Amino acid sequence: MRSDTIKKGIERIPHRALLYSTGLTPQDMKKPFVGIASSFSDLVPGHTNMRSLERSIENGIYEAGGVPFVFGMPGICDGIAMGHSGMKYSLASRELIADCVESVANAHCLDGLVLLTNCDKITPGMLMAVARLNIPSVVVTAGPMMTGRYKGKRLSLVRDTFEAVAKARLGAITEEEIHSLEMCACPGSGSCQGLYTANTMSCLTETLGLSLTGCATALVVLAKKERIAFESGRKIVELVKKNILPHTILTKKAFENAITMDMALGGSTNTVLHLLAIAHEAGIDLPLETFDKISQNTPNITSLEPAGDFYMEDLEYAGGIPAVMKRLKSKLNDCPTVNGKSIYKIAEEAEISDEEVIRPLNKPFHKQGGIAILWGNLAPKGSVVKQVAVSEKMMHFKGKAVCFNCEEEAVAAIMNGKIKKGSVLVIRYEGPKGGPGMREMLSPTSLIVGMGLSNDVALITDGRFSGGTRGPCIGHISPEAASGGPIAVIKNGDEIAIDIPKRKLEINLSKKELDSRLEAWKAPKPKITSGYLSRYAKLVSSADKGAILE
Repeated sequence: MRSDTIKKGIERIPHRALLYSTGLTPQDMKKPFVGIASSFSDLVPGHTNMRSLERSIENGIYEAGGVPFVFGMPGICDGIAMGHSGMKYSLASRELIADCVESVANAHCLDGLVLLTNCDKITPGMLMAVARLNIPSVVVTAGPMMTGRYKGKRLSLVRDTFEAVAKARLGAITEEEIHSLEMCACPGSGSCQGLYTANTMSCLTETLGLSLTGCATALVVLAKKERIAFESGRKIVELVKKNILPHTILTKKAFENAITMDMALGGSTNTVLHLLAIAHEAGIDLPLETFDKISQNTPNITSLEPAGDFYMEDLEYAGGIPAVMKRLKSKLNDCPTVNGKSIYKIAEEAEISDEEVIRPLNKPFHKQGGIAILWGNLAPKGSVVKQVAVSEKMMHFKGKAVCFNCEEEAVAAIMNGKIKKGSVLVIRYEGPKGGPGMREMLSPTSLIVGMGLSNDVALITDGRFSGGTRGPCIGHISPEAASGGPIAVIKNGDEIAIDIPKRKLEINLSKKELDSRLEAWKAPKPKITSGYLSRYAKLVSSADKGAILE
């Protein structure tokens, strides 16, 4: 066992003394040491329930003959960090989390890991660590939040708070309604109710084979989640004893399965960044083109918020990820999982309880998958759009550019009614390097929807979008402005053409004019010159590579 390094031999007398001081017994020294990387936090609603899950995982490890050690991980709530400078830290925290798991696991020679996670950048950070370390691992995602209720209507975070901001500004809702939405939209713990980034990543984690069957959609309030946590504790000891390593599960075919699931569900565009980064840690080449190729051959068979009107609780009661696997079996690879069952076996055993929530392949919500990758002279290295959340009218769009060099400028213009129909908002210098941190743009996109402009205005950015974004919003434009990408030299009034079916994003300029502007461009001074974000900006790659640190 890896842990023998710190617990066997004469030279380890001081090490054993320290371990005994934690309450271990001599018998414990013969057992596998299993770390529980817990991202419990009183600050993150998706993580406040984790104390009980930690106990369930511990009990499972004890029952199976292992020794559990809980250690903490940082966590940021994207919803609370949204719309201000705090969001600069969100994506950057993904790398911190991966580094923290690596540091603790290797410094203490742990034999295996259970990673207790839930929210947007925390789950991919944990998965990056799993791929990097390649020691036996199981991931437990803490579960989705229940929908809220107000006057008989189901509520969720994005539609009923972020999009309500514009309605409040316009005077379309009363003070009483505002207060009621604030109190009722998020009724308790859990990851936000729609198919936003957190829940999408939970679904992809299960599809990759790193979570037990049913984990992704099991709601935070259910005893089912406690049982899954307990069984995950038991399972990790089995994986350690059999030396079943993540690299036997995280194959290229497994990543193709995850992308197929993502497209079928219509998940968050952030998953492109995260799957690229996790694949990189696993040593797997995963070109950006793979996402679009799979999307064009995978129908979108669920319609969860923000694209549709179903929620994670509906997907859970329809059969969860195993039921979606059953639908997709012909398009999936038969890969191993931590369950000890293959993907095909899980799919065969699944039941589909609602034919509308999880539609047949021949009756999809959309013929293609959730995400499209666009290229053109504005995005030579690619850009990303959630095409299933775009109306048919806006799949083709031409408009005049209105340029902003940060998110705050754009939000102020929208709130003050300065954005007119036919505009293409350009928000730049918000990429991984230029932000720094590649902020999500949920505030401006929600304002556009709330003001009724989603069928008349488009938004493009080298930043990114929340999984809750809907409308013609194109992000991850690469190269980013701070690296001298074409988005840096757009001028107000330039015509921009968006053609999602043809995968095109173009600025209507001659090559000579565009090249002249690029040649004259000068890099701006960094926005942040000290602390972690300053170091991050110097090391981070472009979005088309997953915004990894190089």
